[in-house]
Amino acid sequence: MELDSVIKKRRSVRSFSDKKVSWKLLLDAIDAAVHAPFAGNYNNLKFVIIENPERLNMLARHASQDWIMDASSALIVCSDDTNLEKLYGERGRIYSRQQAGAAIQTLLLKLADLGLAACWVGAYTDSKIRNDFSIPKEIQIEAVIPIGYEKKTFKSKTIKKKKLEAVLFWEAWDKNRRETLFKEPSIHTPDSH
Repeated sequence: MELDSVIKKRRSVRSFSDKKVSWKLLLDAIDAAVHAPFAGNYNNLKFVIIENPERLNMLARHASQDWIMDASSALIVCSDDTNLEKLYGERGRIYSRQQAGAAIQTLLLKLADLGLAACWVGAYTDSKIRNDFSIPKEIQIEAVIPIGYEKKTFKSKTIKKKKLEAVLFWEAWDKNRRETLFKEPSIHTPDSH
């Protein structure tokens, strides 16, 4: 699939069919995610794969989002900031969040490319997920990604995205237009010296 097509195809899906996702497809998507950019080329991400329906139900409860129970599987995306903080100090935590976001987006695009549906979930109770899925306290939980095949409904909502010009500034925050290459020549009068 062409990149532009995948970018436009990817969307957040919260309704899944009963069809099971092959674990091999999950590995393909994770493999794509680990090719995202990483500060100092240091990949600090880990992925917990959830396939057991009881564990998916537990994840849904911890996120207070019942629709997660219908997913075929889910990923808990985690990061370990320890080495990035050693390398970059305080900025290491910022880099970790940035690279987690880049990897998650790459993962979502690959899932769309594979014909799978997913949703980036950021609302959940960290302590409950940490406890029930044995995630160490020094590890950051970055996202929960429920994955499956989309359940086709009679009518799909189309959400309009912002127009490109609504999100751009040129050279500074308060400049929403690009300067022209062809500037008017300044007119000098004898009195202007």
